[in-house]
Amino acid sequence: MSKVRQQILILHLALPGLESDTIAWALYDGATPSGTLPMQSGDSQEPPYPSVLEAMRDGWNLLQLPTLPIYIPGHEHESGHLPYEYVLERKVTIDEH
Repeated sequence: MSKVRQQILILHLALPGLESDTIAWALYDGATPSGTLPMQSGDSQEPPYPSVLEAMRDGWNLLQLPTLPIYIPGHEHESGHLPYEYVLERKVTIDEH
């Protein structure tokens, strides 16, 4: 019996453009069997995709664009969260026996 499951990919980019370099990521895989870790953090050397555009070319659907940050004069260089977060998803078919 086949079932459809969702995978969520979160990519943080260096700049707001879809072709910008991926600098951090996480993958949530709803297709993993029960009892296995469904989340993979971006702790490997290479990201799963070098950019959002490359993920889209591989079948991922873009769900969320980041809200561009508002920089207050005098605070432009303060560190904080990663501002260019994109959320993608795709559906995969799995065979359950």
